[in-house]
Amino acid sequence: MINVLLADDHHIVRGALAALLDLEPDLTVVAQVDAGDKVVPTARKYRPDVAVLDVDMPGLDGLAAAAELRAEFPSCRVLILTGHGKPGHLRRALTAQVSGFLLKTAPPDELVAAIRAVAEGRRVLDPSLALTAWDVTDNPLTPRETDVLRLAAEGAEAPEIAERLHLTAGTVRNYLTAAVTKLNARNRTDAARIAREAGWI
Repeated sequence: MINVLLADDHHIVRGALAALLDLEPDLTVVAQVDAGDKVVPTARKYRPDVAVLDVDMPGLDGLAAAAELRAEFPSCRVLILTGHGKPGHLRRALTAQVSGFLLKTAPPDELVAAIRAVAEGRRVLDPSLALTAWDVTDNPLTPRETDVLRLAAEGAEAPEIAERLHLTAGTVRNYLTAAVTKLNARNRTDAARIAREAGWI
């Protein structure tokens, strides 16, 4: 039996996936969560064989959650299931050493087959993303610049970002300026748009 953890902040999507997987004789959904920061604590409790994670979730996104999960539970395979095949997301997924990356538009039987494949230690990449994998470019932002720009994209101002990341407001502004410059953006809003479209935040 393959024990599966589902993480998706859309309740209907998550419920439909759980119902679909529970129809399979060799799959059972042992836990469901609606935020990335709940993935690792839930995995500690339920010890899933495979975690199926959406990319866009509150708290940690699915890719950050995947990296944390791999660090603590290397035996748990991670399958990223996303609505967006952005090159930056694919690069982050590869860096996090996830076992699979599948689009939500994939047929149900492909999802089931992908879960079985990653549970066996194989890797799965959505066929429509195969060409994208060749075009993946590196994120020019440092991890700290990425964190700062992500919070700015959520509407946080420099003082709030500084408090959340334990930095000074001046340092936050410097990171934002660096991000705008590296992305050849007009301003921080434009930089956030460019980074989001590339899948870097």
